[in-house]
Amino acid sequence: MSTQRMRDDTLLTHLGRDPASHEGSVNTPVYRSSTFIWPDTSTLPNHLHNADDPHYRGHIYGRNGNPTTAAFEDAVAQLEGGFRGLIMPSGLAAIVGAVLAVARAGDHILVTDNCYWHARQVFDQILPRYGIQATYFAPMLGEDIAGLIQPNTRLVYAEAPGSSTFEVQDIPALARAAHAHGALLMLDNTWATPLFFKAFAHGVDISIHAATKYLVGHSDAMLGVIVTTEPLYAGVRETVRQLGYIASADDAYLGLRGLRTLGVRLRQHESSALTVARWLQQRPEVAQVLHPALPGATGHAIFQRDFLGSTGLFGVVLKPAPEPLISTFLESLRLFAMGASWGGFESLIRTQQRHPSAQIADGVLLRLHVGLEAVEDLIADLQQGLEHLSVTQPSSRSLP
Repeated sequence: MSTQRMRDDTLLTHLGRDPASHEGSVNTPVYRSSTFIWPDTSTLPNHLHNADDPHYRGHIYGRNGNPTTAAFEDAVAQLEGGFRGLIMPSGLAAIVGAVLAVARAGDHILVTDNCYWHARQVFDQILPRYGIQATYFAPMLGEDIAGLIQPNTRLVYAEAPGSSTFEVQDIPALARAAHAHGALLMLDNTWATPLFFKAFAHGVDISIHAATKYLVGHSDAMLGVIVTTEPLYAGVRETVRQLGYIASADDAYLGLRGLRTLGVRLRQHESSALTVARWLQQRPEVAQVLHPALPGATGHAIFQRDFLGSTGLFGVVLKPAPEPLISTFLESLRLFAMGASWGGFESLIRTQQRHPSAQIADGVLLRLHVGLEAVEDLIADLQQGLEHLSVTQPSSRSLP
């Protein structure tokens, strides 16, 4: 079935499915297989030879994938506009595997200062052991990043928007600067997903996703995926598979299941998050709301130019308040649970660290994920929680 002219909602329903190849099953089955049997001796050398062909889709051993994992890889890659995907056991594994696949000892990489904190730990603590040095750049530098590129710069690593402070980087400008100096551009596209940001149409060479988040969407699987251009695919695949990275067929199945409802879920996340964000802007306890789709947000014009939508994750800076009151506020919430992840059906909240070059208001930085609950109930939950901070802030309630 040709999918070239189909809209994303149709692709989400049909990609990664081939009922004719699976006894008519509407869903691609879970293949729990470590071993694949070859029918005769003449087939074995062909399999081993063809395994080096990036277009080869046969199956040799479970660590290299199976029909379920391949279906998920292909679905995500086609949705995003890349050549092919590689399934990984987590988003962080996707970051590490992709970087190690393209960087070598003696290479230098440039990393956006607003990146995922655990990725930063990898860049600072793990990569130097392998002779790879990372330096950080202010996220809104854009094409001026060219002044930081060194002769040995192999990679520019971007995240749009950033994990904590939600600046939207100019990805096409970063791509132009990187490519002009022979470097690659890698993007963490977890926030927007392939539905709301078409990474490869904007110059990205490698896109990574913590599929644990919106792609799975139900907070019940750990999963990552790397998507590449065709020239890079074989080399990245060889590296990550030789390192032993693979995800189970069960988790790949959960990823495929999540894709089927990604469109309707993201539209609900987007609508509710914008409603909550605008409400928070009016609260006296709030110093700043960090949501890319709101006017005045850092990179808002870039967001409007390049993105097709927003999702449920954004930041809030509360005005300075005593730590015990912040704790009381967080612990009083009934629907916003304190949790480290996001992208599932449930609403979450947590405190966040600022990256070194962050230019945001003073106060307590929080990250909110607005889930699929009724938005009126979510606002009521935040309102009763914020009342605990009213001893230090003017009340927003009108006198009777």
